[in-house]
Amino acid sequence: MAEKYNKTFFKNKFFRIIFSKRIIFIILILLQLGAMFLLYNFLREKYTYYYWFIYALNILVTIYIINRKDNPVYKLAWIVPILIAPIFGPLLYLFVRFQIGTQLFKNNLYDAIENIENYMVQDYSVVERLREIDPQKANLANYTTNSGGYPMFQNTEIKYFRSGEEKLIALLSELNKAKEYIFLEYFIVERGIMWDSIQDVLVKKAQEGVEVRFIYDGTNNMVKLPKNFNEYLEERGIRTRVFNPIKPLLATYQNNRDHRKIVVIDGKVAFTGGVNLADEYINEKELYGYWKDTAIMQKGDGVKNFTAMFLQMWNFLGKEKGDGKKYLGNHNDKFKDVEQRDELGFVLNYSDSPMDNESVGENVYMDIISKANEYVYITSPYLILDYELEAALVYAAKCGIDVRIVLPSVPDKKYVHLLARDHYRHLVESGVKIYEFTPGFIHAKMFLCDDIEAVVGTINLDFRSLYLHFECASYIYGNPVIEDIKEDFEDIFTQSELITIDKINSFNVFSSFIGKVLKVFAPLM
Repeated sequence: MAEKYNKTFFKNKFFRIIFSKRIIFIILILLQLGAMFLLYNFLREKYTYYYWFIYALNILVTIYIINRKDNPVYKLAWIVPILIAPIFGPLLYLFVRFQIGTQLFKNNLYDAIENIENYMVQDYSVVERLREIDPQKANLANYTTNSGGYPMFQNTEIKYFRSGEEKLIALLSELNKAKEYIFLEYFIVERGIMWDSIQDVLVKKAQEGVEVRFIYDGTNNMVKLPKNFNEYLEERGIRTRVFNPIKPLLATYQNNRDHRKIVVIDGKVAFTGGVNLADEYINEKELYGYWKDTAIMQKGDGVKNFTAMFLQMWNFLGKEKGDGKKYLGNHNDKFKDVEQRDELGFVLNYSDSPMDNESVGENVYMDIISKANEYVYITSPYLILDYELEAALVYAAKCGIDVRIVLPSVPDKKYVHLLARDHYRHLVESGVKIYEFTPGFIHAKMFLCDDIEAVVGTINLDFRSLYLHFECASYIYGNPVIEDIKEDFEDIFTQSELITIDKINSFNVFSSFIGKVLKVFAPLM
């Protein structure tokens, strides 16, 4: 009987895997690639002039790639496949590069952003006050306002959470206080203790007449959520939109995901950080040892930027303009006294979009590294650096800056871990201190510098976060929360192993070789 049960279980599991959304998706993509390759072979065999035409196209495409304003690593990542497959490669590049769907995606996004940008005006008295304290950081505020559309604020209290468990407690408390509206935007949502407890509050608040809106990324539909989950939420009063649902099509915009984590409550309270809405983030489910994550809560004027980010995405997904004035017309005036405002320092909440050719997230990180005087502490689950970031870290360390990077000892993606370790030798030999968090997986995305500035947000040190995803983060200057962040960093260091050259020499030779091979294609992963 047991043997029959095991066979039935195995059979059912096998069919679930074979006919899963992910397998069907992969098969359809492979069929499209196969059809393109067969078409190429047919034309090559039947029409000789086509063969030479493609070779000429190969040269022209390579020249085009070299002269684009892309990151040099991206250029190399495309040129290598073109050299390996000199006929099929250029066709694939042109197919990926020029797509009507991608351009429509961009145009609709620009329209949604422009409608909200009118309400995001920088109060230059704030910037001038910062300029009196630190002129270089006032320049950073000018950059994010001009390039990203997000102003800097004072009048903002910030609370730091050292874990997903701490964040959840505070989040549930604040959600229960909502009177007017609740906005949520997340990359991952999965049913379990965390999501169910949040959903219960959202449903209750919707029944009380509070406006509840929820955005989640379309990758969740592939494996984490049941079919028609958005309709399930709508039936319970939670207005829901899915960002870029996964489709089995060769389209570049399918690679652009909404990686942001945002909660806005009544325009007065906001949350962000690395914590998604799934049980591993609160250690109710163990996947890779202890899951270390962080988040922050803000109260005050700075919340306005997160409200704007959410509305831009909501309007884009609904192809509507929305009422920006209704949600962005008011300011908090809690701290009118200059000294009270200065005690809370400055906060700059910003978003990074893959559609504007402006790498805001990377540029903020570069600004912190290049202007550090004593130290820069960093946590990231991934380390896949372009030339500029790696050079900045190396230069800072060689200048005597104490540069420390904490990464997981237990990775969630092994190939990404191999890529990260390929950077270790150059960084460590240059004086950068690399740590691996021994209890498990560290998912926090943070920078801390000189006891005065920090970044907490969703932006990893990898190509996907820096160039392909929609991201968000908080740049914090001179706020008392800096002390809490530093205390947590010091605790993280005590729980982490310092990676030495001897340790690097002990790494598996074959794994190191695989890391070097993967590095060539890292920007396309």
